[in-house]
Amino acid sequence: DLQICQQRAPTCCTKKMEESYQAAVRRERNQSIQALNFELKYMIVGHITAFQEAFESLLRSAENRTSSLFETAYRPMAKEAAAPVKELFTDISLYILGAETTVESAVLRFFDSLFPLVYSRLINPGITDLSEDYTECLRLTRQDVNPFGRYSKNMVTELSKYLWASRMLSQALSLGIEVINTTEHAALTKECSKALVKMQYCPHCQGLTLIRPCVGYCLNVMRGCLASVSELDAHWREYISTLEYLTNEKAASHDLEIAVTGIRNSINEAILHAQLNGPQLSATVDKVCGQPRQQERDLSSDNIVPVKEVTEAQTFVMAHTSLNNKRREFINYMKRSRTFYASIAERLCDGDLVMRDSSTCWNGEDVV
Repeated sequence: DLQICQQRAPTCCTKKMEESYQAAVRRERNQSIQALNFELKYMIVGHITAFQEAFESLLRSAENRTSSLFETAYRPMAKEAAAPVKELFTDISLYILGAETTVESAVLRFFDSLFPLVYSRLINPGITDLSEDYTECLRLTRQDVNPFGRYSKNMVTELSKYLWASRMLSQALSLGIEVINTTEHAALTKECSKALVKMQYCPHCQGLTLIRPCVGYCLNVMRGCLASVSELDAHWREYISTLEYLTNEKAASHDLEIAVTGIRNSINEAILHAQLNGPQLSATVDKVCGQPRQQERDLSSDNIVPVKEVTEAQTFVMAHTSLNNKRREFINYMKRSRTFYASIAERLCDGDLVMRDSSTCWNGEDVV
């Protein structure tokens, strides 16, 4: 009643043993593919981790520096500005990680929230009644009166240009893990299971437990079993090329670091621009939103504090160099894995599975 290991010679196998062998080859094949995938997946996960850690560290530092700008130069609004600043950097982080948002919406939302604070705390510091309606009116007016001049749009342009490659690279790395995980658990067909049993375990039914498959025979069986996986070859090669392009784009735009750390200076310039155009802004806002209640107050010159941007020659040099070295190491490894899915059958037939340097091997029917 044997279905797979049918031979004329006497046998010690039963149909139940054949079923056990089929379960064994499925388990062994999954383990073999997982072992092959492990190093590749380890490298990608490691790069994802290094990339995210470096970027989060960069954002944290930039957020702290931006917060310190308000605490040192624009103290009247520092406390209220904390939430918009945090939201801006959270939005940037989410954008990098692939969230359905844009750099433009994040930056413009920040300036929408900032304008009521700048208007009521710096341009007209006597305002006492800042109702929700008045605040909302100021937010909406920001788009029309453009209090921050070209600085808000410049910030959108700079950040969009340099964050794009980081966002794409983050998504591409996650896709790589997804592909590897999918191939790891690819189900074997019944025909494949039978072919593997015939190759690996049918010799056992004749007591030939030490004989191993011939190399050519193993390759034929494995290629048949992994035909669907090897179809990924062309797509995987294209994927590696895309990774290489994105990694080079990201390395070329180390201006990403400059752009993110320059957020503080952009915001400072934008606020100064608004203050310098305070009278015109007040006249326009009064027409649109009405005049809020004010109290008499001595307007000191403390309200405008030009802040010189601190030159940060060394702050990110070490982190950037380290990340660049990791990028190079990573992409060189990934380029070597270009033929990963084309050569998977050869790699599975390598090692202990087949008989090498021996005069005898199993060809599926007999010892040759």
